[in-house]
Amino acid sequence: MAIDYDIRLEITYSYKAPAGSSRTLLRMLPLTTPDQHLISGFVSTDPEPDFRRDGTDFFGNATTEIAHDRPLTEIAFRFAGRVRRRGGWPELDLSTGLARLGDEIAAIRSVGPAVPHHFLGESERIRHEPAIAAFAEDLVDPGMSALAATRAIATALHARFEFDPEATEVTTRPIEAFEARRGVCQDISHVMIAALRAVGIPAGYVSGFLRTKPPPGRPRLEGADAMHAWVRAWCGAETGWIEIDPTNDLLVGTDHVTVAVGRDYADVAPVRGSLRTEGTHTTRHKVDVIPCAARGR
Repeated sequence: MAIDYDIRLEITYSYKAPAGSSRTLLRMLPLTTPDQHLISGFVSTDPEPDFRRDGTDFFGNATTEIAHDRPLTEIAFRFAGRVRRRGGWPELDLSTGLARLGDEIAAIRSVGPAVPHHFLGESERIRHEPAIAAFAEDLVDPGMSALAATRAIATALHARFEFDPEATEVTTRPIEAFEARRGVCQDISHVMIAALRAVGIPAGYVSGFLRTKPPPGRPRLEGADAMHAWVRAWCGAETGWIEIDPTNDLLVGTDHVTVAVGRDYADVAPVRGSLRTEGTHTTRHKVDVIPCAARGR
């Protein structure tokens, strides 16, 4: 089964005082992967930029570099397009046991973007935290498979956290959210990545979209009003990467559309840049993920 989605994203910044010389890097164009195909789509800005360059980063994410060389009181970054999303991960667990996972990682002789080595150590937003490590170590044992350990940590974090958009900011450290037991998908995903790495499971961050209207009889998923975040974990040479949504305690499937992957939020931020301004600013987000067709696989 595959589902086509029409997706619209708009992120708007309004400035109290005119802002000039804006330089921005956008990651808003969904990826094409074995389970997902970008049928059509375009990233745009209002007003139009004075400079634009499209490309890809190290992890294969689509990037758009833009510059505005005139004063701005408001700027909107937009994506509109159609994506086909295929089924999720198989339920059969063929993943490697935790006791052997390190040997399989060590046997990989590559530095490509998808190899697990990049996703084991500390990264810009994620540091080793003894409290998070102890939490993870209490949940797993060497006899577990990597997938079973990953699911156990996701389930425990889902039970521990209360989804609260007011509790944290984009700069909140994982340990702060962990101790508060509150936060949003970014916080829960960062904590889970730290927990997985602490027990030897390579883990990364995924940004994307959630279906905004659930199928009949299913509850609405948390995080569907803005860009969502979840986790990818490397579960051995046979299974490879799996994706799991700890905010909603489920394996990723056709409700999720991937935009970018990386080690943490710093690698996938949809809008990142700099500008000159003396005043404050406000931000507005709009997301629509509308199923438009279901197709056979």
